[in-house]
Amino acid sequence: MKRYLTFVALLATTILATASPETELLQSKTTALWQAFKDKKSDDFKKLCSPDYRSLYADGVLTVPEELENMSQIELKSFSLSAFNVVMWNPDSALVTYKARADGSAAGEDISGDYNVGTVWQKTNGEWRAVFHSEIKAMPAG
Repeated sequence: MKRYLTFVALLATTILATASPETELLQSKTTALWQAFKDKKSDDFKKLCSPDYRSLYADGVLTVPEELENMSQIELKSFSLSAFNVVMWNPDSALVTYKARADGSAAGEDISGDYNVGTVWQKTNGEWRAVFHSEIKAMPAG
């Protein structure tokens, strides 16, 4: 039994350590999207988004121009992303779910906390672009 558990642990570690290049690229693109927003680099943000991009929040559905307007009103001091899970629906579309920890404010209101997040990516002309993004503040455990 002990040998079996050792084998299972080794196999799981090997699988996790051999993330596909596409998975790593999508994680990197996701982080870059957040960084562009944090740094208020609207051109970098737009380059990572499809022209048909939409985001879904409690207060509505936004387009890229509306996200850029929000960018000017949100002060994102820091963020960290973890627990990435990439599901490739086909070679040109993927869902990236993950957890975000953010420290910041919006219109003077504290928005710091943990979030559950999903971003859908689509490859067009060889470039991955975000087509959909949504996040929701995580509920406290218990």
